[in-house]
Amino acid sequence: MASLCLGMGTAAAQAPQANDGAGMLKSLQNDPAMPSVAPAGYDVTIVVFSDYQCPYCRKLHGSLKQLMRQDRKVRIVYRDWPIFGAASVEAARSALAARYQGKHAAFNEALMATSGRLDSQAIQLAAQRAGVDVKRLKSDLVSHKGDIDAALARTARFADLMNLSGTPALVIGSYLLPGAATPEMLGDAVAMVRKSS
Repeated sequence: MASLCLGMGTAAAQAPQANDGAGMLKSLQNDPAMPSVAPAGYDVTIVVFSDYQCPYCRKLHGSLKQLMRQDRKVRIVYRDWPIFGAASVEAARSALAARYQGKHAAFNEALMATSGRLDSQAIQLAAQRAGVDVKRLKSDLVSHKGDIDAALARTARFADLMNLSGTPALVIGSYLLPGAATPEMLGDAVAMVRKSS
């Protein structure tokens, strides 16, 4: 498996959140503003950089779901990195706002299941399919604008510091894995992280 150890490049040393790779990794994995799926007793964390309009991210989403069904000790942290234009930013902001009503997981699933290009109407339809209260979502987008924008900015800064060139990208334990990994690749990476810890 082709992977890069996170603390070995200059990017990790320049992280504003920490002076070393381990501190950067901790900040990357444990931002309270980022949605996550964290089963009890998890021992490996996967941080996912994705864009709701990226077809490879949608493919990876299926692989991550399969991994979580097979391995109940993996935590997933979602870091929206909207790089495909205004609709990507709208989808990412909406997904983060859905957390305030406990609907991120369902909305994330609905957005990832949307085929083709996103627009405001497709995002609203995904919200409805996910059972999101759209009126409250709009209110949360306004009242939590600063927090949502700051969360997206932190993710963009991490992506820049790690020299990511696109989505999807995964940080599994302390290893960087770019691209739409298959369930087998994910399982191998998780096993490698467990073996090295």
